Amino acid sequence: MRLSRYFLPVLKETPAEAQIVSHRLMLRAGMIKQASAGIYSWLPLGFRVLERIQQIVHEEQERAGHVPLLMPTLQSADLWRESGRYDAYGEEMLRIKDRGGRDLLFSPTAEELITDIFRSYVKSYKDLPLTLYQIQWKFRDEIRPRFGVMRGREFLMKDGYNFDLTKEAALHAYNRHLVSYLRTYERMGLKAIPMRADSGPIGGEDTHEFLVLAETGESEVFYDSAVTDLTFGDRVIDYDSVEECAGVLEEFTSRYARTDETHDPALFDAIPEERRRTARGIEVGQIFYFGTKYSEPLGATVQDAEGNKVPVHMGSHGIGVSRLLGALIEANHDDKGIIWPEGVTPFHCGIVNLKQGDAAADAACENLYDQLRTAGLEPLYDDRDERAGAKFATMDLIGLPWRITVGPRGLKNGVVELTSRRTGESEEMAPEAAVQRIVGIYRDHP
Repeated sequence: MRLSRYFLPVLKETPAEAQIVSHRLMLRAGMIKQASAGIYSWLPLGFRVLERIQQIVHEEQERAGHVPLLMPTLQSADLWRESGRYDAYGEEMLRIKDRGGRDLLFSPTAEELITDIFRSYVKSYKDLPLTLYQIQWKFRDEIRPRFGVMRGREFLMKDGYNFDLTKEAALHAYNRHLVSYLRTYERMGLKAIPMRADSGPIGGEDTHEFLVLAETGESEVFYDSAVTDLTFGDRVIDYDSVEECAGVLEEFTSRYARTDETHDPALFDAIPEERRRTARGIEVGQIFYFGTKYSEPLGATVQDAEGNKVPVHMGSHGIGVSRLLGALIEANHDDKGIIWPEGVTPFHCGIVNLKQGDAAADAACENLYDQLRTAGLEPLYDDRDERAGAKFATMDLIGLPWRITVGPRGLKNGVVELTSRRTGESEEMAPEAAVQRIVGIYRDHP
């Protein structure tokens, strides 16, 4: 990608409607454009990050044995009437009539639709366990959409649904999802803490939200500071092992961490005072176990080993894919702009030509660009005829984690400059060494 041919409509001024850092920076970096209240067009740079996040989510879901599919955004109201949720869901649901007068709705979630798919094809316990998931657009008609993609009306979400014969098996699916979510968020460079939460309109007995600590979070959270020291790391977990998955759940949820909706002051006060923390949190995912709440009214049954028809036990599991962009920026920025973690960056590094038109500088930049692409990486080459300050400002704003700067003076000494966006530290080295350094960095951030 060459910046002279790319569509990157950066803004020098911050739009007045942007109230929080992530919204301001996404607008200024040319990542999104508001189409209407709470609904955004995803411009090329924002779309690339969205795709990076989706790729990580898919890889970790499939690693856990979950099967992707795609369901429509519009659903029949009849299914929701079967479950009893059509009238109960409230005004956040966008209700529509087609030309035939049939009641439809724009999906806020898909428990009914996935249960209908399941009941149509799965009849025996031998086909269980089964977890199906999708990454699809949802719509919830927020009364006051704000904060950009953090509280929009249309949003991209990964929603998964497990079907199991027994409560014990469904709780293993719950634990399995918790493990996969911990891996997912850490790969994105996020510290997302699982917290006991309220089930809301989804319903169910057990639920945890995953929250990223940030001043602009919509939830007040109370937690034992010891939870922030926990990391999943690169450990290998057997997702079929009930014991291993339950062990991870115990490790990450045994210390106090709750949202304001489920906060228990007595339990909180039992924590040593020096470890008690109160903060704000951004919800980026939630897992639920709700048993037979949907399978019973919708007739999602299987035949068990004794030949009895029994309703399956279910759970649902969501990750706010588009909302994650806002959370990532809230957790990774400075006064110059965004600082992308390596796992989700739209481009692996930037190449800045300090003197476009200089034969040696042009040739060196082209060579770096080709070597990085040959290594399987995607650089963004700023080949515009612009002053150096403007090029650096653009790179800082869009937040690529690494920048290679090429100029005639350095080339005379056989070096280019490699700069870390996060630390601001620069190092001079041969062009080939810079390429190898970048390749090595991303080898460690799959």
